[in-house]
Amino acid sequence: MYEWNEAVQKMIDWIEAHLTEEPTLMEMSRQIGYSPSYCSMQFHRLCGVTMKAYVAGRKLARVAIDLRDTDERILDIAVKYGFSSQEALTRAFRQTFGCTPGAYRRKPVPVPLPIYKVIFFPEHYCALHQGEENADMITEASWRLEYIPAHKYMGIWDKEATDYCSFWEGQDCDRVCGIIDSLGHVCDPIVTPHTAGWYLNEQGERRYLYGSGMKKDYDGEVPQGFELRDVPEGYYIVFCHPPFDFLKENVEVMGRVEKLAWNFDLEKEYGGRFVWDEQARPCYQRHYPEGRGYEVLRPMKMK
Repeated sequence: MYEWNEAVQKMIDWIEAHLTEEPTLMEMSRQIGYSPSYCSMQFHRLCGVTMKAYVAGRKLARVAIDLRDTDERILDIAVKYGFSSQEALTRAFRQTFGCTPGAYRRKPVPVPLPIYKVIFFPEHYCALHQGEENADMITEASWRLEYIPAHKYMGIWDKEATDYCSFWEGQDCDRVCGIIDSLGHVCDPIVTPHTAGWYLNEQGERRYLYGSGMKKDYDGEVPQGFELRDVPEGYYIVFCHPPFDFLKENVEVMGRVEKLAWNFDLEKEYGGRFVWDEQARPCYQRHYPEGRGYEVLRPMKMK
């Protein structure tokens, strides 16, 4: 049922690795073993855009990041990503982002960069590979203390959603993630882009948030739908699992970590000297399966 999700994800990953080499539909079809027309149809069906439009968008996203983070000449960046001239890049850039490459370099404001697509998820993998033997690298969740300095958090503080899935039911994933991708140059070094989590509303109920930590002195633009809030310094208990295979083990790993996090007896562990501080600071969620693993951070303070 999900064979094409897996196949098109391989196409997407290949495109990402070869953006400066002008990837073509013919090359993609060779990767998959189907005709170019059939690959094109399935790519459009699953990604919502044609392969040509997707490649063009990802090139412009990489152009914007190079403008923001490097000193390369605009002409050299244009050539690197296959534009016929600097003028051609300027036309495409202005049409997509509403400003010229030079203006963006001078003032890289938050913009919705075209994002890297993910269309193959653990539930798809399990449906396709059910019964296959896999080495189980899952361990028990553990915990540690971490101090996080004062910072700002810019994101969407959803008033209804309680988890990742319900959050994205009411949000434009491409726009939100694209804007967050554009914040890498001003993000907090600890609470990085795409750090999600939970906050307590006025009724003491947990609700979901998604965004990025920002440097303490950030005073730039706040995109529509986002909020910028100050987060005080303090200690967190980090409930964690080391790196794991996202497709094979994600559900089990997240379940183990969150079970430990939400049932942790703080009073018993610290003899009543500390309490949770979730009214003042959000809980954070770090999800980097192959790099850092999975972590849930709950703020605490002395009584």
